[in-house]
Amino acid sequence: MYRPKKELHHTPSSVGLSFQQFKTILKDGNRVHGWFIPADLSTITILYCHGNAGNISDRLDTIQFLNRLGVNVAIFDYRGYGKSEGKTTEEGTYEDASAVRRFLIEEMGISEENLVIMGRSLGGPIAARLAALSNPAALILESTFTSAVDLGSDMYPWLPVEWLLKFEYETQRYLKQVEAPTFMAHSVDDDVVPYQHGQNLYAMINHSKIFVDLIGSHAEGFKETGTEYRESLQKFLEEHTPYRKNITEKSLD
Repeated sequence: MYRPKKELHHTPSSVGLSFQQFKTILKDGNRVHGWFIPADLSTITILYCHGNAGNISDRLDTIQFLNRLGVNVAIFDYRGYGKSEGKTTEEGTYEDASAVRRFLIEEMGISEENLVIMGRSLGGPIAARLAALSNPAALILESTFTSAVDLGSDMYPWLPVEWLLKFEYETQRYLKQVEAPTFMAHSVDDDVVPYQHGQNLYAMINHSKIFVDLIGSHAEGFKETGTEYRESLQKFLEEHTPYRKNITEKSLD
């Protein structure tokens, strides 16, 4: 299920971004490591839950994309990934995200009304669960699945996945409990998580929501879609959060 890398081969400074490292201690004494990348005069922080493979150093394109929207980005590694300590488990990934949220609120003074939770792929159920248990300004889900069992059944229809799989990651269950405005994006060309998963999740949402069709692969859709995705996400933030536009059009280009 998990494909972590330990070595951080790049940092945000590799793409010209200032950042600060943080570590927060878990109940078992292990520490979760992450980066906080500020944006000038920003009122919004996005807490980003990444996908399965690699670590936070493989998400510089995402960090840069979000930072150019004029928002702070807090990104962390699940236990067992990068510099985060411990063994990766489903419950552990949930606890890791909750610990980082507490750190941002209690240690960095970020108010919940200015906190947006975002998850891509495996990060989707982690972000949805966190949003269901808290009260963020908004939730962003990209290229995620209804549940691990549903995804496994799509990938291996000849196997009794529900009996074999040790993980649940029930995005659909958590999403039903979310009250925050929700932005969803999924590529019709997704080669890992079928597009229908995104459509099924979107149909479950009974509160304020928006869905954007991406183009391109599972990992690169947010980049390959380009301007439409960026502008849709910015508009969503403007309408549903205390977001203030504080970047020039030149910096977006």
